[in-house]
Amino acid sequence: MIRIMEDSRRYALYTLLLIMIIASFLRIYNINKTPPGLYPDEAMNGNNASEALSKGDFKVFYPENNGREGLYIDIQALSIAAFGNRPWALRIVSSLFGILTVLGLYLLAGELFYAEDEDGMTTPSSRFSARERIALLSSFLIATSFWHINFSRIGFRAIMAPAFSVFAVYFFLKAANREKYRLSSVFCGICLGLGMYSYIAFRPMPLLIGIIFVCYFITHEENIFRRRLIKLTLITVVTSIIVFAPLGVHFLKTPRDFFGRTLQISVLGSSSPLEDLGNNIVKTVLMFNSSGDRNWRHNYKGQPELFWPVGIMFLIGTMLALVQLFRQSRDPAKPSFSRLPALVMFSWLFLAALPVVISDEGIPHSLRAILMIPPVFILAASGGVWLYERLLPGTRFLKIRKVLLPIFFLLLVFHAYHIYFISWGGNRHTSGAFRQGYVKIGEELNSLPLAAPKYVIVKAEGVEVRGIPMPAQTVMFITDTFTAAKQRKKNIHYILPDQTNIIPEGSYVVTLK
Repeated sequence: MIRIMEDSRRYALYTLLLIMIIASFLRIYNINKTPPGLYPDEAMNGNNASEALSKGDFKVFYPENNGREGLYIDIQALSIAAFGNRPWALRIVSSLFGILTVLGLYLLAGELFYAEDEDGMTTPSSRFSARERIALLSSFLIATSFWHINFSRIGFRAIMAPAFSVFAVYFFLKAANREKYRLSSVFCGICLGLGMYSYIAFRPMPLLIGIIFVCYFITHEENIFRRRLIKLTLITVVTSIIVFAPLGVHFLKTPRDFFGRTLQISVLGSSSPLEDLGNNIVKTVLMFNSSGDRNWRHNYKGQPELFWPVGIMFLIGTMLALVQLFRQSRDPAKPSFSRLPALVMFSWLFLAALPVVISDEGIPHSLRAILMIPPVFILAASGGVWLYERLLPGTRFLKIRKVLLPIFFLLLVFHAYHIYFISWGGNRHTSGAFRQGYVKIGEELNSLPLAAPKYVIVKAEGVEVRGIPMPAQTVMFITDTFTAAKQRKKNIHYILPDQTNIIPEGSYVVTLK
C-alpha cells in the first residue's frame, strides 16, 4: 500500500513538472516579439520604474495614470536594471507570476479536496488519487488557457492578484488541515498583505478567508480544533496587517487613491444602475462559453474565455458543485464539511465578480475578472475528472484512455499555441491595440544623432502625465526620456499641437496620433 502511494506521488510530481514546462514555454517563448508593440499603460509602469531606479525613490503607490499600487512597478525596476528599457523586460515579470500561479493552483486544488480524499488512495485504473487528478488537471487547464497566458505576457500588475490569492487560500487551508499551522498561517498573511499591493480587484479576497474560517468553525465542534483555528486566523490577520501597513498608511493620508478609477466607472453613476447591473451580470456569466471580452489587448476576436471543451467541463463542474452544495451529507458527524470545495469556489467567484459587474466600462472585461480564473479552472477540472470517470470507467477502457487522453491534452497545448502566437499574436488588430507604431517611432528616434533636435507632437488623447497625454509614454520608455533631464540629454522634446511654433528649423518632427 505504501509503495502504491509513493509511486502515485512520484508520477504526480513528474506530471506536474511537465505541466510547469508547458506553462513556462507558453509564457516566456518569443516574449521579445509577442505581444507586439507596447501599450502606454505598460510603458507608464516602465517609466515610473526607470525613474524610481535612477533616483532610488521606490514608492508603495504611484499616483499617475489614475494610480497604481507600487509593488509590481518596483519589481519591474529590477528587471529594467538587468535588461534595459525593453518591452519584454516589463513583461517577463508577469510571466514569472503567471508561472507561479500554475504551481499555486495545483497546490490549492490538492489542499481544497484534502478532507475528501485524505488517504490518497489510487484506483486500479489510475495512477492518481481523485484529488490529485483534480489538482493536476486544474494546473494543466490554466497552463494552456489563452485567458491566463495573455495576461502572463503583458506588463500589467493585475497578474499578481491570482498568484497571491491562490497561495493565500492554499496556506490557510494547509494551516487548518494540519497540526503544525504557524508557518503556513504566516505565509497566508504575507500573501494576503502583498495581494493588496497587486490590483484593486484583490481587495474583497480577505473576505474569502473569513468565509473559509466560518466553514471550518461550524463543521468542527471540537474545542481543540476551534482554538487552533482561532490562533492560526489571528496569526494570518496580524501578519497581513503588518505587510499591508505601508500601503494602508498611504491610503489613510490620501483616501482618493484607495478608490482609484472605481468611482469613475461605477455602475452607480449610470442613469439606470439596476438595469446596467443586471446586464453586466449576464454578460459576465456568458463570457466563459458564449461571448468574451472584445478588447484585442485582452482577447482574440471576442471569443469565449474558455476553449469549448474546457467550457463544457466548467459547466459540468459548476453543476456538480451546486449539487454538492445542496446535497445532504451521508456523514452526520460532519454534515456540511464535504461542501467546503463548492462553498469556496462559489464564494470566490462571487467576490471576484464584484469588481467586474459593478463597473460600467467594457463589459465583459476579462482583465477586471482575472481573479475569477483560479475557481473557474478548479471547477472545470472537477467536471473533467467526472467525465473521465463516467465515460471511461474501470479497467475495460484502459487502452482507449491511453490513446484519447494524450490526444486531448496535446489538442489543448496546440490550441493554446496556435491561438496566441499565430491567430492573435500575428493579427494586425493586436499590433494596433498595443501601439506597435509608437514603438517604431521610439526606435527611429533612438537611431538619430544625439545632437539632432527631435520633437514629438502628441495629438493622441489620454490622461495627462506631467502635462503630456498618456500615449507618449510608449515613446518615452523606448527612448528612456521620461524625465526632463533625460529629454534634455537626448535632445527629445514632447509638445502639444498648439506648441509647434517653438520647433526650430531643421528639427526631426514626428506626430503621435
